Amino acid sequence: MKRAVAVLLLLTFLLSGCAQAGGKPGEAEPEPAERLVLRYADQFSVGFDAAGCALVTIGGEDRFLVVPEGAEAPAESDIPVLLAPLRRLYIASSSAMDPIVRIHALPSVRLTGTRREDWTLPEVQQRMDEGELLYAGKYAAPDYELLLSEGASLAVENTMIWHSPETKEQLEALGIPVLVERSSYESHPLGRLEWVKLYGLLTGRLKEAEAFFDAQAALAEKVISQDSTGRTAAFFSINVNGAVRVRRPEDYVARSIELAGGSYVPLIPVEDGAGARATMNMQPESFYAGARDADVLFYNAAIGGAPGSMDELLQKGEWLADFRAVRSGEVWCTEADLFQQSSGIAELIDEMHRILSGTADEDALRYFHRLN
Repeated sequence: MKRAVAVLLLLTFLLSGCAQAGGKPGEAEPEPAERLVLRYADQFSVGFDAAGCALVTIGGEDRFLVVPEGAEAPAESDIPVLLAPLRRLYIASSSAMDPIVRIHALPSVRLTGTRREDWTLPEVQQRMDEGELLYAGKYAAPDYELLLSEGASLAVENTMIWHSPETKEQLEALGIPVLVERSSYESHPLGRLEWVKLYGLLTGRLKEAEAFFDAQAALAEKVISQDSTGRTAAFFSINVNGAVRVRRPEDYVARSIELAGGSYVPLIPVEDGAGARATMNMQPESFYAGARDADVLFYNAAIGGAPGSMDELLQKGEWLADFRAVRSGEVWCTEADLFQQSSGIAELIDEMHRILSGTADEDALRYFHRLN
């Protein structure tokens, strides 16, 4: 059934007023004139027709027809039609903002689902201070009146919106298409980064997005091609209840440690159907058993802030004093804005490699600092 729907939608695309050519009903499924080259991402695809219109498919199911300037939009369509370059975007998914900033497409964003005080991206803060970017409510409780009065052209949500289906339905009922970005489902860290191409397509800056991705991928691939450092690393934080929060081994942070030439610990069985769930809690005893001998500890400052010193870290758990990395001074804290800077994954892998290989210049690091 899903394949039949896909064929029908693709036929609609190729036979629309936007396209100049296509197959006929009953023929074999037609191929787009061109496809957007994706090297790592597998959670979205883009096919172009001869007129330059793009059929965007996300997660194999959600589809959008992106019509560029100068092309004729179809009079009727069974899927949302987006007139590119889009303006007055509502970005409810904070991870989508940094790629947009990196390709200088921030003027295309008018509304955000994150308050000014919760942003760490200076470009976003500045535009909010200037009144060019407005807070329009978080993903599950948007300000519908503001979205309508500002003429929101598209709502970009993360998968949390699936827990609030009535919000998505209301937005669509008001004529605001909803794009649920699935970058967190990408199996490769560079697949997450490659979503910058989709934002480039939507904002009319595809060439800039492709150039940015190619440069970042080259940096990461240079690191990935090197031999393993032979060192192990854990990535964790400790909450107010004393539980240890770790990344799942299939998560992109754990994968990044592996790509940087390290081995991720503690070893946790991969859960079938874990989906985009990135983290899990462990009891201190279990974390101690699995990570005590880790060569490097990365402390996640995004949750609860970073300890200011090694003494402050040990106040969170005296049992950490027995860890190899604590004894050797190999404890590194992330900077607070690490996860909002979602486009820095290649730089993150590079810095992890420098730390793991013992070649890091501490003054030159952007995402980490050593805990003393």
